This record gives sequence, structure tokens and C-alpha cells, in this order.
Amino acid sequence: MPSTGSPVEPPADSGPAAGAPWAVGTVEEVFAAAGWEPGRRHVAMAEEWADALSAHRSPQGHPHSLFPAAFETWAELGSLILRPTGPGLHHAPSTVVVDPLLGLHWARTLDDLGQALGTRLCPLGQELGGTALISLDQEGRLYCVDHTGDWYLGPDVISGLTTLLTGRSPQRLEAPEED
Repeated sequence: MPSTGSPVEPPADSGPAAGAPWAVGTVEEVFAAAGWEPGRRHVAMAEEWADALSAHRSPQGHPHSLFPAAFETWAELGSLILRPTGPGLHHAPSTVVVDPLLGLHWARTLDDLGQALGTRLCPLGQELGGTALISLDQEGRLYCVDHTGDWYLGPDVISGLTTLLTGRSPQRLEAPEED
């Protein structure tokens, strides 16, 4: 994980636009197959998740950060399981489970990474099988934390999810060089 002493800059976005085709299907087809439709809003579920996250503290007392971008994303995409349909552009694509409670015990990790990035992070879900936690910041940018490091997925939720669903290479977050 990057040092919390210096802010980490997310790389400039070169990610795909929503719906960018890859070998098979489109991102819209993945969302539709998972049950998403325009206007989908599950506010009660998002409120339950917000209550559970706000009540939780890490053993060291770290709380979760909650903010409107997270709540709105949970209400629209919550409980979806997004299954890729293509072989992947650069590596195997990832199935994504949108459930912020899968990040319940990651409060300290998200707090540390958020401090390094100069923002606040909140869990969004994980790659199927629990191999990586997916989080978003106050601006709606998507990040991923796994056993190999911290990753920038995209400048917004759709671009970030597209990175995972299409097997596009995410960008590793690196601490800035010291002068």
C-alpha cells in the first residue's frame, strides 16, 4: 500500500467508455443480464447498507466513510452480480458482486488508502470469490485493493466496472517519487 505521508495521484484515464464492445457482447448486455434496467433504485437496501457500515468500527476504531456517490451507486447497482461474457482484452475478466457489506471489515484499509489518495473511500463490492475489494471515492472514481497492490479502475463507476468486465489492465497506484 502507498505511504500515507504523500498523496498518490490516480493515473490519467485511458479506460473504455460505457458499452465499449470487446470480444463478445457489450457492457450494457452484462448489466441487463444481471437485472439492471434504467431507473433501477433500491433505496431501502442502500439505507440498510449505510446503517450497517456506519455502525461498524475496525478494532482500532476506524469508521467507514459514507457519502452521496456511494449511496447513489448502491441504490442503482446494489446486489447485482455482473458476469463478463468475453475472454478479456489483456487478462481474464472479473465477475463483480455489488454489495458494500463485503467490505465491512476493510474500514482501516480504505481509510489508509483514502488518505494516501487525498480522498475518502467506501466499499462497493468485490470480485467474485473475494480476491479483491472494489471501492469508490467521493467523486465516483473506482479503485481495487487485492493481495498484489492498489489499483485505479476508472474515473467513474461504469468505466471502472468496464475495466474489470472486459479484462482491461487496471493501473497500479504508485506513491509519488520523493524529491
